Amino acid sequence: MKTVALAIGFILTIISSQVVNAQTRKPASAGREEYIEVEKNVKLHVIDLGEGQPIVLIHGWPLNNAMYEYQYQYLVEKGFRVIGISLRGFGKSDRPYGKYDFDTFSDDIKVVLEKLKIENAVLGGFSMGTAVTMHYVTKYNGAHISKLALFGSSGPSWKKRADYPYGISDEGAASLIQQTKTNRQQLVAGFGKGFAGQEGGLSQEAIKWLESINLDASPYATTQSITALRDLDLRPQLAKIKMPVAIFHGVNDKLCDFAQAEQLHKAIKNSYLVRFEKSGHALFLEEMDKFNAELEKFARA
Repeated sequence: MKTVALAIGFILTIISSQVVNAQTRKPASAGREEYIEVEKNVKLHVIDLGEGQPIVLIHGWPLNNAMYEYQYQYLVEKGFRVIGISLRGFGKSDRPYGKYDFDTFSDDIKVVLEKLKIENAVLGGFSMGTAVTMHYVTKYNGAHISKLALFGSSGPSWKKRADYPYGISDEGAASLIQQTKTNRQQLVAGFGKGFAGQEGGLSQEAIKWLESINLDASPYATTQSITALRDLDLRPQLAKIKMPVAIFHGVNDKLCDFAQAEQLHKAIKNSYLVRFEKSGHALFLEEMDKFNAELEKFARA
């Protein structure tokens, strides 16, 4: 009987010790949320790494926050807090039926920045993401943001207009939008190949990686957002942008012509233009070292 009592006591001691250890374990995470609710039943996926001056990055069409893989760790190691937001309909974010326009995207970003208590951030956008970020800054008068960075810009107008001879034609835009509804896989394959500034500028592995990210988007969101971009003309809003602006653009960009960047530079007073001589649309990969260093320099200025 005594032996049984000792055995029970020994077992209870072990269990008690395990409970204490479990209760005193220090959390390994920083306690940051990976999904931020922006409205009822709609959450956005957020990559939130590092400490220090915040840099918030918005992806292009139809990519998601995974596209900045080679910027996140670089910026964290340089002492920044870097936040990548996947817009609704893209990546791991929710993809509800409803609006996928630039008011919606801007409203969502504002909620995320408020909930994360972000202030004095550098806001960066790529391709369609430049339209998102410019619209956000002008709609909300730069709330939570102190600087704006535009990469491979699709604007101020993605489409040619009567008084704006740059960008895609009406016929080109209509064809692209139709492809999103009838042959999205082929469209994305061609889009991926068009990212490089010159033959061999991107490895086959990088092209496949970009294609896989693009195909992860909601087909409905893919169509709706590019349709909204076709109809968006930000030129009347550019005078409202008073903060410092950096414009990064590949000289050999086949998807968003370099002239787009030049037009932005002329229209935004407090801006400067960084030419990426060896890059096409994928300047964040083709000249990764220069891209990262220039973004760091801009954030520190």
